[in-house]
Amino acid sequence: MFRLFLFLYLTGFISAQETMIREMLDPATNTHVEIIALFSQPSPGGYFPVRVHAANQLPEERSIQLDFHSGNRFGGGAHARSSYHFKVAAGKTLTQDLLIPLAPANVSFGDQSITVNLSGGFGNAENTIDAKRDMTQPSNLLSETLYTPNASTLDAIFASKFRGAYSGSTSFAAKFDSKQLPGDWRAYSGYDNILMTDLDWSNASPAARTAIVSWLRLGGQLILCTTTTVSPSSLGIPENRGLGQVTMMSIPPALTLDPAQIVDQVTLKKSLPTQRHSFTHDFDSGWPLQAEFGTRAFRYELFIIILLVFGILVGPVNLFVFAKSGQRHRLFITTPLISLGASAILIALILFQDGFGGKGIRRVLMDVSGETGQNTASIQQQQFSRTGVLMRSHFTIDTPATFSPVPIKPSRWARFSDMDSKGNFNLQPVDGKLNASGDWFQSRSEHGHILTAIVPTRGRIESTDTENVLISTFDFSIKRLYYRDSNSRVFRADSITPGQRFTLEPVTAKTGAEEILDIARTFPDRQRLQIQRMNNLPGRFIATTNDAPAIETHPGIDWEKTRTVITGPVVHPSSAISAH
Repeated sequence: MFRLFLFLYLTGFISAQETMIREMLDPATNTHVEIIALFSQPSPGGYFPVRVHAANQLPEERSIQLDFHSGNRFGGGAHARSSYHFKVAAGKTLTQDLLIPLAPANVSFGDQSITVNLSGGFGNAENTIDAKRDMTQPSNLLSETLYTPNASTLDAIFASKFRGAYSGSTSFAAKFDSKQLPGDWRAYSGYDNILMTDLDWSNASPAARTAIVSWLRLGGQLILCTTTTVSPSSLGIPENRGLGQVTMMSIPPALTLDPAQIVDQVTLKKSLPTQRHSFTHDFDSGWPLQAEFGTRAFRYELFIIILLVFGILVGPVNLFVFAKSGQRHRLFITTPLISLGASAILIALILFQDGFGGKGIRRVLMDVSGETGQNTASIQQQQFSRTGVLMRSHFTIDTPATFSPVPIKPSRWARFSDMDSKGNFNLQPVDGKLNASGDWFQSRSEHGHILTAIVPTRGRIESTDTENVLISTFDFSIKRLYYRDSNSRVFRADSITPGQRFTLEPVTAKTGAEEILDIARTFPDRQRLQIQRMNNLPGRFIATTNDAPAIETHPGIDWEKTRTVITGPVVHPSSAISAH
């Protein structure tokens, strides 16, 4: 009994986490299992970090089966499922962090729920965590240090500012314990802002800080609230934040925030559109990638002709020629044969018209870190495809990534397009890979997807000992490169070969701005603004290529074009040498 009391007493302090399930199998030996959500609410999309802790003090092995379901609590829209199985040996404990794939942000509602079902040797239980957000509301994470004195005030302001069709309990942020932050960037991928104190940052594990920096480079905003004078560099935050930004805010020792200032910061009009807003507005109409791929008309006339011929054959011809008076018993043979023949012709026509597999195009925004020892690149990939007949729906993504369908312009071929779209978009993380199944790619359909990833690379643009002469260490050719120096002068170079020096030629600021704007316009609004932001920073380059690799998804799709825009700092020789 004392052990049970001690267990409940200690776990009661986990206030910044949500205990989804706690099953005590044997109080006498403290044999139990806990499923703990590391964030108090799920984000609109991406992943949800969960910690499994189990102690087995019994003489036999025990198993744990966890089944997760994510989607809208009203039952409509998109859904995702994943499952995990563990065994806990006798006398052993298990602590395992999981990333639970979330359903795509629902197009029509602001709700996201995640349900866990426990079965196996530790008992049976089920629980659900919900989050309610307005369509345009940013998704925020707030440390418990700041949450306790500020949450109610911030919630009240958000409730008045964001009132959707299902308003009433809109909250400002999900909370977290800085000492328990996950060490995988994908856990943060569905959030737009993270707010914490400088002490929270220092209390986070090195893996968690690295993960947040990776999230920054994909476009997140980290808001650090400080009671003393500190800088990002003094906290070990690299100067290059990629596509994201770090905002420092001074607050009083009581840790009370100025609610109006905070709300303005996370909803700043000049900042990037929220991920949720981008998801619901950037792809459903005017998506440059879909427009480039072109439309396809449905050829009704061929099917109408076949149906007319079938009607004539199965009706009067069948009745008066194949099975004329006195031979009506032949109808039992001729009618099925005519139907089978018509079906075979229809199948052949579909195969002839649509073929097997599919075709598509991809566009990638890549930001390279350029930091000493940080040989990584952040990837934002969008892709559009049109399929014929697919022989399988499941496939594997070999890169740890986020993967989501996007609601495209409605058409005869679109399967995920508007508020009525439904689908099962299951992802199963296994050994750093993603097994995908369900409705990601359907036969004779059009599909749009977005992926994000952090991938290793040694590719960068390096300066040399000669002014205006650079060298590329990327292992693919670059079509065109722009560079803005510390004096805001703009330079350009074409046809850059891997490992070969190239010379920058000056161009007018107006020419450079117009050409980069043309590049940016090939992306939806969120990425377009990111490219324009990078163009305004000195010491950085923007390059285009048609030869860079992309993240592979379904093997049956022939990706006819992959166009990549690369951004990053130009690395000076001393940094380049130490990095290699």
